[in-house]
Amino acid sequence: MSEANVNKNTASPAPKKKVGLKARVQKFGSALSNMVMPNIGAFIAWGLITAIFMAGGWFPNADLAKMIQPMVHYLLPLLIAFTGGNMLAGHRGGVVGAIATMGVIVGSSIPMFIGAMIMGPLGGWAIKKWDDAISDKVHSGFEMLVNNFSAGIMGMLLAIIGYFGIGPVVAGASAAMAVGVNWIIKVNLLPLANVFIEPAKILFLNNAINQGILTPLGIQAAASAGKSILFLLEPDPGPGLGLLLAFALFGKGTAKASAPSAMIIHFFGGIHEIYFPYVLMKPALFLAVIAGGVTGTATFSLLDVGLKSTPSPGSIIMLFVMSPRSVSNYLGLLLGVTLATLASFIVAAIILKRDKTMVDDSLATAQGQMSDMKNGGAEVETSNAEPADVIASYKDVDHIIFACDAGMGSSAMGASLLRDKVKKAGIDMSVTNTAISNLKDEPGLLVITQNELADRAAQKAPHALRLSVDNFLSSPKYDQVVVNLKARDQVSAEPAPASAAPQAATTDASELPAGLNLSVVNEIVFVHHDGHLGTATMATSLMKDRIKKANKQVAVKNVGIDELQDENSLLVVSSPEAAKNLRTRYTQVQVLVTDDLLNSPKYDKMVLALK
Repeated sequence: MSEANVNKNTASPAPKKKVGLKARVQKFGSALSNMVMPNIGAFIAWGLITAIFMAGGWFPNADLAKMIQPMVHYLLPLLIAFTGGNMLAGHRGGVVGAIATMGVIVGSSIPMFIGAMIMGPLGGWAIKKWDDAISDKVHSGFEMLVNNFSAGIMGMLLAIIGYFGIGPVVAGASAAMAVGVNWIIKVNLLPLANVFIEPAKILFLNNAINQGILTPLGIQAAASAGKSILFLLEPDPGPGLGLLLAFALFGKGTAKASAPSAMIIHFFGGIHEIYFPYVLMKPALFLAVIAGGVTGTATFSLLDVGLKSTPSPGSIIMLFVMSPRSVSNYLGLLLGVTLATLASFIVAAIILKRDKTMVDDSLATAQGQMSDMKNGGAEVETSNAEPADVIASYKDVDHIIFACDAGMGSSAMGASLLRDKVKKAGIDMSVTNTAISNLKDEPGLLVITQNELADRAAQKAPHALRLSVDNFLSSPKYDQVVVNLKARDQVSAEPAPASAAPQAATTDASELPAGLNLSVVNEIVFVHHDGHLGTATMATSLMKDRIKKANKQVAVKNVGIDELQDENSLLVVSSPEAAKNLRTRYTQVQVLVTDDLLNSPKYDKMVLALK
C-alpha cells in the first residue's frame, strides 16, 4: 500500500508551510471548538435542567431550578477555562486557567464564556512559560513547594488582571455584540447571516462562527429570555436535507446512490459534514444551501422560535430536545426545518436537472477537493513504502483511535464504520474515537485523522502509526487497513516456508499444502514478478495443456502481481520469493508455492483435485 500518509518517521523536519488566512481562521475555530466541545455534555445538562425545571418548563420545580444560574455563570465558564488551560499545560495549566477565570466571572454580571476562552489558555500559557524558565533552578526537595505556590500566585495575579482589565473589556465587547445582534433581529435582517454561515460551514469555518460567536451570545440571551434563535442558525439540518433529497431524486451515479444513506446520517445523526462534498461537486449548489438557511432562519424569526441551549450534534432529535416546552415553539421549529428543506430542495433540483456536465466520479473528486479546503491548500507528503514494509509497520498495532477536533460527530461515524469492517473480518481490535487534544502517545496505537490534523497527530503521538484520510465517512483506506491487519495476522501465524529449512529426506515433493481447497478454484494464475515474464508465460502455456488433457473447466492466465482479484476461487502458482510479496498484498487468494514453475511435481495432484 503506497499510502500517502502512513507515517512513523518524524526525524527529518518538514519544510515550513506557508499558512493562509483561511487556515489561520480554521485553526482559531479549532482552538475554540477544542475548549467547548469536550464540555458539550455540561451544556446539554444545563439546557435540560433549564427546559425541565424552570418556571414554565416541562416539570417546574423551584428548588431544582436554583441550579440554573450557578451553572451558566460559574460551572460552564470554569469548565471551558480548565479545558483551555489543560490544552496548553496539562492539569496544572487547567487549574491556573480556572483560577484566572474567576476574576472575569466575578467582575461581570453576564455569563463570561468569551472571557473563559481568553483566561483559560492565558493561564495555561503563563504557567507553562514559568515552569520552563525555572525548571532547572529549583533545588531538590523544593519542587512540590515551588510548584504549588507558583500555581497559586500565578492564578491569583491573573484573576486580579481579569477582574480589573480583561473582564470589563470582554463584558463591553459582549454587550456591543448583543446589542448588534438584537438590532439585526428587530429589523428582520438575521436571515441574511446565513448567506455567510452556510458557505462558511462547507469551508470548515463553522467552528469559529458557532463556538466563538453564536454559542456565547446565545447562552447569554437564553439566560435572560429563556431561549435564543442563535442556537438555530448553524445547526439547522434543513438546508443539507433538501440538497441530499435533490441528489437522491435527480443526481447521477455514485452521488445519487449514496444520497439516501447520507440523508439519514445527516438528519438524524447530526453529521452535517457528510453533505459538503455534494455541494462541492457543483459550486452553484451553494445557492441551494444559502436559500435553505435564509428560509429556515426567516421562519424561526417570524415565529419567535428558539432553543434553550446549543444542540450538538445538529440533528433534528437534538433540536427538539433543546426546545422549550411550548407547542408553538415545536410547531415553529418543525415548520422552519421543513421550509428550509423545501427551499434547498427546489433550488438544488433546478440546478441538477439543468446540469449536463457532472460525471459519475464527481463525488470522489469533490471529496478530494473538500480535503484540500480543509487543509487550507497545504500539500500532503507522499510515501512509496513497499507493501511488506507497510505490513511490518502494523506488527504491534493493538488498538485504533480516530481523532478529530472535538472527538465527536464524523470521527465517531468513522470509528463505527471501521469497527464494523474489523469485526466482519474476524479481527479482535479496539476501534474508538477521541478529540485530538486528548490523544496520547501509547504503544500499539494506530491513529486515523483527517489530512488537516496530520501534523497535530504527529505532535501528540509521535511514536504511533498514523494514517490520514480525506473524509472520515467514506475512505477506501479503511479496507486497506483491514487487509493489512489480516495479512499481518496471517503472515505472523504462518510457519516458516519450506525453502527456509532443509526438508527431511522422507518429504514427498509432490505433496500439496494442507490448506488448499482446490474444489472451489475456477482460475489458475501465474504471476510475472520482478520482470520474469518469460518463465511465467511458458508455465501458463504448459498448464493450459495439462488442464485441457485432464478435461478440467478451469481458466489459466498470466498476469502481473498487482492485477489479481483477491478471491478464494483464484489459485496463484508462485515461486517462494513471489509468494512473500503476494501474502502482503492479498488475503483471500490461494497460493501454491513451487520452485519449478514449468514442471513442478505438485501439478499432477493439483490438476486431479480441480473440479
